[in-house]
Amino acid sequence: MPWVKVPAENHAPFVAALPADPRIEIAKMFGGLAAKVNGNIFAGLFGLSAMLLLDDAEKKKALALPGASMFDPMGDGRMRSDKVMLPPAMMKDPKALSQWLGKAFRFALTLPPKEAKPKKSAAAKKPAPKAKRAAKK
Repeated sequence: MPWVKVPAENHAPFVAALPADPRIEIAKMFGGLAAKVNGNIFAGLFGLSAMLLLDDAEKKKALALPGASMFDPMGDGRMRSDKVMLPPAMMKDPKALSQWLGKAFRFALTLPPKEAKPKKSAAAKKPAPKAKRAAKK
């Protein structure tokens, strides 16, 4: 689906549907939220719904849901991830959303941890000064 701003009202149901596990980290991403465990993003808000990282069997079941699709952030038919977009109606079904987020979480626990990227220092974030143009004679 093409990019659509994540509705603010989707944040609370998403967080409430996450498993109650202290290993889960929540970060801002794409104007929404993403949930990570061991450095792996397993779920996030994008557009009007949630994207999930699932094993092949669960991915097949999720894609069978009416309105579900592969994650296509640019909306051009080229998938840039192996994540699944749940149907937007899922955001209004807390029990089902919780079940799917739980499946994604459990799958992410089977993945090797990702190493944290080193944070850039403030000096590294500053753009390089512009070069002065040589005066024409």
